[in-house]
Amino acid sequence: MTTSTAPHPADVADATLTHAWTVLEAVPDPEIPVVSIRELGILRDVRRGADGALEVVITPTYSGCPAMSQIAEDIGRALDAAQLAPYRIATVLAPPWTTDWITADAREKLRSYGIAPPTGNCASTAQPREQVLRFVPRALPAPSCPRCGSAHTERLAQFGSTACKALYRCLDCREPFDYFKPY
Repeated sequence: MTTSTAPHPADVADATLTHAWTVLEAVPDPEIPVVSIRELGILRDVRRGADGALEVVITPTYSGCPAMSQIAEDIGRALDAAQLAPYRIATVLAPPWTTDWITADAREKLRSYGIAPPTGNCASTAQPREQVLRFVPRALPAPSCPRCGSAHTERLAQFGSTACKALYRCLDCREPFDYFKPY
C-alpha cells in the first residue's frame, strides 16, 4: 500500500520545518475528523520559500472539493497558534490526488469510523502515458462493510455524504455506510 510521498518530519533538518510538520499532522480533515490532512495525503509538502517564509502545499481530493477553503483556514489557525508565521498556503492540482496517498493508519481509522476505505492501488508509478477515456466506469468489487466485515454489500448511490464517497448498504447487518471511492 502506497502512502503519502511528502517528506517525513524526521527527514527535515530545519527545526522550524519539523515543528510545522508536527503542528500540521494534528489538523483534522473537516469532513472526516478522525483523520488528519497529512494522513489523507492532502498535505503534500512544507518547505521554505525563497524569502524564508513557510510554504505549505496542499492538494484537494478532487478539483472541486468544497472543503479546501476550510482546510486552508485550519492550517492558518494551526500555524498562527504555533507562532510559525510568516507562511503561505499553495493549492496544487498536479499531480492529482489519489487514494493511494491515504496512509495505512488512516485507512484503519476510516474503517473504525464507519467508512469503508478504498481498496487496491489507483495511481500508476510508471511514466506518464496516454490514458484511456472511459465513459462507463469499470466494475469494481463491492467494499466490505466497515461495521460487520461482510462482503455482501450493495451500492445505493454513486455519491455519498461527499462527492469522493459512494453510499453503500450491508445486506447482512443492513447498515448503510460510505465508501471512499478509489481514484
